[in-house]
Amino acid sequence: MSKTQTHATPKRFVFALLPNYSVMSFSNALETLRIGNLLAGETCFEWRICAEGGRTVKDSLGAEFPVDMPFEDLRRDDTIIVCSGTDVRKTCSDAIVNWLRRNARLGVAIGGLNTGAYVMAKAGLLDGHKATIHWESRQSFIEEFPDVDLTEFTFVGRNRRYSTAGGTASIDLMLELITEAQGESLANLVADQLNYTNIRVLQHSARVQVADRLGFRHPKLSEILALMETNLEEPLRPGDLAKTVNISTRQLERLFRRYLKSTPKKYYTDMRLQRAQHLLLQTNMSVTQVGLACGFNTASHFSRLFRARYGMSPHKLRGEPEK
Repeated sequence: MSKTQTHATPKRFVFALLPNYSVMSFSNALETLRIGNLLAGETCFEWRICAEGGRTVKDSLGAEFPVDMPFEDLRRDDTIIVCSGTDVRKTCSDAIVNWLRRNARLGVAIGGLNTGAYVMAKAGLLDGHKATIHWESRQSFIEEFPDVDLTEFTFVGRNRRYSTAGGTASIDLMLELITEAQGESLANLVADQLNYTNIRVLQHSARVQVADRLGFRHPKLSEILALMETNLEEPLRPGDLAKTVNISTRQLERLFRRYLKSTPKKYYTDMRLQRAQHLLLQTNMSVTQVGLACGFNTASHFSRLFRARYGMSPHKLRGEPEK
């Protein structure tokens, strides 16, 4: 295999690890860069691993990866990649926020894997920018950072700000960055080596709908679940859901019994309560605000349904005194 044309100076990535970071997103990114060097026949890409204080942190599987350095000022041509996980609000420290701000002023490109966009937004680096984040954190992110243009793409990379929605999307992002640094030819070789031959185009990367996450492929059910997911604050009536996808209410109920072992009303309510749980844990919104954001008109009604679903009140979930 002939070598791909390379630059004299390797492109350097600095991965910033937060406690409980997604090991899948991190390892996919590193492996993509490693294969890039292998297929180029020389070192096109270098990487360093950093963490607060230079101390190792546990990943989502409870293991530790060696850390090279603490947070420090970087070269302008470096790229920071923030690696975080499901509890990013708790692990996002002042130290990493200030470090990102400082390096952003130096002109360093910055990206985030999985929920890394939260850390970037907390540092004020995404206002007016497009971004994406793991679907579990999407609603709380929208509530906390209204000035960020949160997309439904699996990955975003514009104006030296990068983000992914988790999982294999870190491969997509690294292939995009390989293309920027070394050209499409090497990126295609890397994708082929990974058996990842269909490189997703940035602008056409589709979100993973709730029906896809659950593994259902019934077209009408997929449409209905997507409608529910995008109308949590103002829930649609079963009759309106059925009418929108051109089926009867009875057909709607049969679909839910067959595929979800539930009724449309119960499933919709559980979906809204799940969103409420995320907002309670991931934002500073009041319990009343959370209830309204999830389509519950009164605090008492919200609390009663939440307690029935999770065995505790919204206030108790947060460790707050009952009101």
